[in-house]
Amino acid sequence: MSVIVTDAGFAPDGFNGAFATPESAPVSAPALDLCADTDPTALAGRLEGVTMIRVDFPTVADGRGFTIARQLRLMGYRGRLRARGHIIADQYAMARRAGFDEVEISDALAARQPEDQWLFRADWQAHDYQRRLRG
Repeated sequence: MSVIVTDAGFAPDGFNGAFATPESAPVSAPALDLCADTDPTALAGRLEGVTMIRVDFPTVADGRGFTIARQLRLMGYRGRLRARGHIIADQYAMARRAGFDEVEISDALAARQPEDQWLFRADWQAHDYQRRLRG
């Protein structure tokens, strides 16, 4: 099972659709699963009708998913964007700033890093370095 993390805390997964990979869905699918090595520009012209994109984070040290999220948002994608995999609470603010709406973590990670640790970082817009520099 998995836990969905949002700015409001832990929640069950409310998405009931099926995910397809870009390779298995040559035409637009309603939900896509992207690997960490996906080139988002390859999805240009295929995002119409896609309501959810889930980007995999294979390890906690692999930040390529943040770049994918940012590129998708710059390409105009306005649907739901979810980070999935090895993301820790300390990375939540970065995930939100990169363009993710939510994070999907395992039950085991949720037990090791309880909801209060994620909520501590939920005020991600107020705690960036630029705001600290401006005083």
